[in-house]
Amino acid sequence: MSTPGWATEEGTASYCQRFHDRVPSDHFRLHQGLWLSSIGIGTYLGDHDAATDLLYQRAVVRTVELGSNVIDSAINYRFQRSERSIGAALKELSTKGIGRNQIVLATKGGFIPFDASPPRDVRSYFTETFVKPGIASFSDVVAGSHCMTPSYLMNQLECSLENLDAECIDIYYLHNPETQLAKVSRGEFNERLLKAFEALEGAVSAGKIRMYGTATWNGYRNDPGARDYLSLAEVVEIAKKAGGEGHHFKVIQLPFNLAMAEALTKKTQEVEGAKLSALEAAQTLGITVMCSASILQGQLSSHLPPIVIEVFHDLETDGQRSLQFVRSTPGVAVALVGMKQLAHVEENLKLAAIPPARPEQYAKLFSES
Repeated sequence: MSTPGWATEEGTASYCQRFHDRVPSDHFRLHQGLWLSSIGIGTYLGDHDAATDLLYQRAVVRTVELGSNVIDSAINYRFQRSERSIGAALKELSTKGIGRNQIVLATKGGFIPFDASPPRDVRSYFTETFVKPGIASFSDVVAGSHCMTPSYLMNQLECSLENLDAECIDIYYLHNPETQLAKVSRGEFNERLLKAFEALEGAVSAGKIRMYGTATWNGYRNDPGARDYLSLAEVVEIAKKAGGEGHHFKVIQLPFNLAMAEALTKKTQEVEGAKLSALEAAQTLGITVMCSASILQGQLSSHLPPIVIEVFHDLETDGQRSLQFVRSTPGVAVALVGMKQLAHVEENLKLAAIPPARPEQYAKLFSES
């Protein structure tokens, strides 16, 4: 039987209360009616084997025990195994008194996933899994890996629900939709996006997801002239066409870190005639921002510039300093960090007990030449 329910304001507030004497109040932020921890766990990297499955299960459980209630995945991560590890972790957490209504669960669909391990023949796998059942055709696939037709997305959503052993997913992202722009025109892309959003609005109505968004890599950070650029204001307008003023497009995910700060530093977006950064545009449009690659897959966990070490001198490690930068940035709801080793969970979640950087402290990073 799948885990019933979804994250609620009451449930996530109850989770916060567990830590009222251990973490500062600004570790938790209220977004879209949910209390989110400023640090969340990602589940992207790792081998596709049982040992890594268990590592992730234990890491997710420990992360939640230490004060982080945001869990992020995607169906294609580790050939669906990351979602399945999360499902096992949710069951374990329920035995520890941490219910589904306290945890914010996010996953993504769009890239074609294998099942547990790579197939011997990719074309045969796609034919048997998607073409013959009428879920998708070869002509629906862009760049040999991406599909976002309504029938495909709904199939992937059902698979994710099964993998996670969950009744409902709190945030469902369309995964890197800008991939489609490598093949189709902007007009065709907007039509495809509208159909995808209509399907996701239907999934909300059916109680299978609570809200949806786009998880991107380049889209919102690139210059407007780039082929794979996305205008957040335009995407929101498409969501309004799909779901009206009460649409459920509420969240975006994008990479943001000390080495990739474009979401803060570049005015790539325009909202009502104003040139804004992606973070500013999201705030203006009422969209919550989750930041991926907070320590750039470990590359920012050592050898940081002296100014960063000086500004965050009160922290123990460069990994903590990199996370502190992201979670302290105005407009950021959650800094996501991939963690499967318990030692990394323990290290990173020490930040939960420390307030985000003060504005004047944070500003020193940008006052140095």
